[in-house]
Amino acid sequence: MNQSPLGKIAVVGSGAVGCYYGGMLAHGGHDVHFLMRADLDTVRRDGLRIFTKGGDVYLPRVQCAATSEEIGTADLVIIALKATANAELVRLLPPLIGSRTALLTLQNGLGNEAFLSGRWGAERVMGGLCFVCINRTAPGVIRHLDHGSISIGESGRPVSERVRGIADAFSAVGVEAKAVGDLDGERWRKLMWNVPFNGLSIGALANVADVLADAVLRAEARALMDELLDAARGLGHAIPDSFADWQIERSGSMGDYKPSSMIDYELGRPVEVEAIWGEPLRQGVAAGAKMPRLALLHGIIRHLAERHAGFPG
Repeated sequence: MNQSPLGKIAVVGSGAVGCYYGGMLAHGGHDVHFLMRADLDTVRRDGLRIFTKGGDVYLPRVQCAATSEEIGTADLVIIALKATANAELVRLLPPLIGSRTALLTLQNGLGNEAFLSGRWGAERVMGGLCFVCINRTAPGVIRHLDHGSISIGESGRPVSERVRGIADAFSAVGVEAKAVGDLDGERWRKLMWNVPFNGLSIGALANVADVLADAVLRAEARALMDELLDAARGLGHAIPDSFADWQIERSGSMGDYKPSSMIDYELGRPVEVEAIWGEPLRQGVAAGAKMPRLALLHGIIRHLAERHAGFPG
């Protein structure tokens, strides 16, 4: 193992996102340790496989553990659990955190940096926004279908050397990455895709191709983006209208990709109702935006998730 400039890395939440980004770092020679549950025995025996357009990756020997205590103190903790599991972090993170440990959350939606900052200090916390089409198709098997970029920033602070170092480390292993100064603004840009496409995937049982091909669903996705644009601007994030159009156009290459919320809903797992739809609605309305479409979508998804055993979110 080469000496990693990032030090010892722990990945908490070794699903599709955690295994992809952590696996790419491990493949590049970084000291990565995965906290695993369901996939642990399989990965210990068979390793981790990442199928990607840029070239498949196979890690025959993976540093993985069943408990945080087995991993011990890390220099960087990458958090890729769903926001619905944030309460588990109160138990999972302490054995990983030392005096200089940094926390990087790759979670969707709003409120995750605040949750981490309130418990372990804002100075530790960074956020990463992943724009990626990726699925875990079997234990220890990740399929990277499209895109894959990651934007990394400090929580409430300008770009730092540690953020640049992490972005450079991802870039060096083949993951498009950039350091950003307005993390909150980047979160709203990510919501521009997550809110309509994850939402309509549940509310209309529609994958990305379905939404783009149906005139009514496509128009609804764009109208939801307009509400998010108003909310973001009210909160001081200047996002141009052209960004919404670009998000629609960029989604064409995803084909019949199922967003993660649709998969969670279909499998009866908790859906990130509040992080993706509820908190943006509350913040947007508080900033003076009118968001009737998002209010309706939030109510529908909340109702469906509750009936489908996917609540609370």
